[in-house]
Amino acid sequence: MSHAPSYSWRETLHSYLDRRLLWVFLLGCASGFPFVLVGSNLTGWLNDSGLTKATIGFVGAVSIVYALNFFWAPFVDRVKLPYLHQRFGQRRSWILLMQIFMLVFTLLIANTDPSFNLWLTTILAFGIAVSSATQDIAIDAFRIDSFGESESRKLPQAAAMAVIGWWTGYSLPGYFAFINADTIGWNGVYYGMAAFVGLLIIFTLFVNEPKTNRDTLQAEAETRYAKHLSHGKSNLLVWFSVTIIEPFADFFRRNGVQVALTLLLFVFLFKIGEAFLGRMSVVFYRDIGFSNEDIGYYSKLIGWGATVIFTLIGSAVNVRFGVVKGLLIGGIAMASSNLMFALIAQVGPSEDLFLATVIVDNFTSAFATIAFVSFLTHLTGRAFSATQYALLASLGNLSRTTLSSFSGVMIEKIEKFEWLNHIDWLNPWSLFFILTTLMVIPSLAMIVGLRHHFKALTDKQ
Repeated sequence: MSHAPSYSWRETLHSYLDRRLLWVFLLGCASGFPFVLVGSNLTGWLNDSGLTKATIGFVGAVSIVYALNFFWAPFVDRVKLPYLHQRFGQRRSWILLMQIFMLVFTLLIANTDPSFNLWLTTILAFGIAVSSATQDIAIDAFRIDSFGESESRKLPQAAAMAVIGWWTGYSLPGYFAFINADTIGWNGVYYGMAAFVGLLIIFTLFVNEPKTNRDTLQAEAETRYAKHLSHGKSNLLVWFSVTIIEPFADFFRRNGVQVALTLLLFVFLFKIGEAFLGRMSVVFYRDIGFSNEDIGYYSKLIGWGATVIFTLIGSAVNVRFGVVKGLLIGGIAMASSNLMFALIAQVGPSEDLFLATVIVDNFTSAFATIAFVSFLTHLTGRAFSATQYALLASLGNLSRTTLSSFSGVMIEKIEKFEWLNHIDWLNPWSLFFILTTLMVIPSLAMIVGLRHHFKALTDKQ
């Protein structure tokens, strides 16, 4: 087995001066922002509108499209948009088109009232989610295309910039949303969010399209498929075969069927506990007694600053010691940090404890996320980077969106447990967060059991 070389801290720090990392950061902002629109903002809006926890959880299921975008990712990889492709390139053209769609949907949802016409609000939120999920396909492919296979040591830095960008796009607009929600109302908040979408469009116009040999690799695949298909078959059949079948066939061919299936299961399970916690976090904060302004300041603004710092530290550690150790350490720490929320549930709305929890949660999530994103990037090929990364990211999103939509039902069921009334040190929210901690155990067991396979996959590049 080959081993990744070890780099000095000086070499590691110097590697962050690559301008391509700036483009990855800017597009990371564009990727994170829509989660404000269909995530925390929408949850806060529905909660303030008097809807039940179960309803909030199910409306949040519009984000299921993030788990399904691999179905249309092959077309984002291969379809060249008229005019936009010639002007902006394959990746940027798709990003720009989706941002225009998001701008329209955001302006429309700002005119709705979820307490009166929840269905319309939900449909428009779904439109934002579809546009965002499609944009993510192109943004992730942009990041992968920006660094060749010979630059695998750059992957943790690129992952760090993507994560910092994501949290910047998510946290700063979210901060402004929550501190102003009580004064200008959620409709006014969404009008303000439309301005952020416009800013993201400007960002997209300034980044540079990465140069790759993707077209050559895809042409070679078409030649192979044309030889295997019977004569008389149309070029369209060859195109669809390469577009839809080859990305998935290539993934299993390069990794082996058994390892590939194991990897897919690991990706699905790794962040399930964090997903359940994230879906109900705003509802928990409000239930426990924090105001919208408290949530904006601690969870969004302070959380963003902590994420930036800890993500840079986490990426540097992953560069030096490898992503496999980062996955194991980050997974354990990420799960354990959920217990801080259980403590808040017992103590009540303590701002000092809220601050400590935000710092610990962001510290642990940064290590886990950097290792996770870097690891997924190692698994993708260069000919179909959009499709293969979308497949992997979709599985990670599947637990976050589909299963976590039942988080509201879960907490409501727990609230009906009469035996909890007889235990002083445990209440419904505390038990909920303890259960989210236990959810990570299966994926941690997989890391330990398959660590040699994981290391071989990450070292071979």
